[in-house]
Amino acid sequence: YYARIGKPWKRGYLLYGPPGTGKSSLVAAIANFLKYDIYDIELTNVKPNAELRKLLIGITSKSVVVIEDIDCSLDLTGQRKTNLENGKEKEEMNQVVASLHELKSEAATENQKISQVTLSGLLNFIDGIWSASPGERLIIFTTNYAERLNHALIRRGRMDMHIELSYCGFDGFKILAMNYLNLESHFLFETIRSLLEETNMTPADVAENLMPKVANEDVETSLERLIQALRSCKEEAEKKRRD
Repeated sequence: YYARIGKPWKRGYLLYGPPGTGKSSLVAAIANFLKYDIYDIELTNVKPNAELRKLLIGITSKSVVVIEDIDCSLDLTGQRKTNLENGKEKEEMNQVVASLHELKSEAATENQKISQVTLSGLLNFIDGIWSASPGERLIIFTTNYAERLNHALIRRGRMDMHIELSYCGFDGFKILAMNYLNLESHFLFETIRSLLEETNMTPADVAENLMPKVANEDVETSLERLIQALRSCKEEAEKKRRD
């Protein structure tokens, strides 16, 4: 269909959520399922836009192009105006910003390998070079902070889908329990359900606690370890709120 109408087959996906929620694992699963090659591009190692163009134009069909932590790779974030409640808060914010600019300037002087790839250079690639190239390709950006990204980078048409990967819920826990413990149900599940509703824990942390630590460890020990970790996480969150 795409070949008949002369439109390139490409898709853009933004995966966002806290660290440990499975963004990189999802990228690997997509590539494995589709049997596509993965091109993991570290933008901080790419200097001018011309180098980025040369790098990307050689990407083969049936491939997944991944740029992880796009908000940390380059200065691609949008500028947002903040309504400060009073002059004192604004003055404090200005001082913080000035300090950050000073640190950034010093770091740039010391590090001559900082990428010179610009937002416009990346957008030109997404809209131009790739659109004119035949073949099937996916481009995936990942970030922990979607709200920091420039809207032009992630608007519909560039990033066709925005997929949030959040903290572990009970349904996710049940899948992990089956994968790691071959367990469909247990009397401790209700306790875990209640704690997951009150606590933010990533799937990676849940999986780490479920994984047996010694040979022939019984499932109840693994579940009790997870419960203890969830209770500790809940207590820490409550302490932070009080402070």
